[in-house]
Amino acid sequence: MIPEPAPTVRELLAFYLEAGVDCALAEEPIDRLAEIDAPPPAPRVAPAEAPRPVAAPAVMRGEAAPAPDIAIASAREAARTAPTLEALRELMQNFEGCALKHTATRLVFADGNPQARIMFVGEAPGRDEDIEGLPFVGRSGKLLDLMIGAIGLNRGTAYIANVIPWRPPGNRTPTPQETQVCLPFIQRQIELVNPDVLVTLGNPSTQTLLGTREGIMRTRGRWFDYETGARTIRALPTFHPAYLLRSPSYKRLAWQDLRAIAKVLAG
Repeated sequence: MIPEPAPTVRELLAFYLEAGVDCALAEEPIDRLAEIDAPPPAPRVAPAEAPRPVAAPAVMRGEAAPAPDIAIASAREAARTAPTLEALRELMQNFEGCALKHTATRLVFADGNPQARIMFVGEAPGRDEDIEGLPFVGRSGKLLDLMIGAIGLNRGTAYIANVIPWRPPGNRTPTPQETQVCLPFIQRQIELVNPDVLVTLGNPSTQTLLGTREGIMRTRGRWFDYETGARTIRALPTFHPAYLLRSPSYKRLAWQDLRAIAKVLAG
């Protein structure tokens, strides 16, 4: 049998991208298949000598996140004390309770007009968002721009954010713990923007913010009440643009949702 030719560098990179490996977390590659040398034997201690106590190694900042209940309580307290969006962003920049912060490139806080009457909330940033530090700037973002443009909106008349402000490694699904830690921040962000209409994009943001277990097929197009404690905001779930890219046949239903949104804003 003729052996297959070794893959080229371009082919290997394409394979890694398909597998979700699109960023490096270390400066040098690590050969994890190499044999690990056995540690040298510990020196024998003379019977007459007692071993000296060794101080525990210091834990580097950011190596481990605090316990979930502590992190959630800390996030709630920090978010509650933020008087403005600028203060909230600064608090999130300095927050150490979510491990996603230490694998992401930067915080993805928001984009658009903080005075807008409508706010869109997705689940989490992707690769393009992590690079630029803005939500919805990749393929999904371009489709979202077309969607809101169809009802006379743009990023100057809308406000856009995510439940999770840091990109999960490899675009994996955020864990329930990560979602609960980040939840107080997006709740406070919604309170400070105080829109007339809140649009949840996709199933994760809908279930997280609107407290429902129903899937997006059942919730989309239905109006919900979102309570901030100070007022009730009308909320409408619809499909995430990424889902519409994979299933374009549902764009017709998304268009119905957009028309319902436009009708409320015009009223």
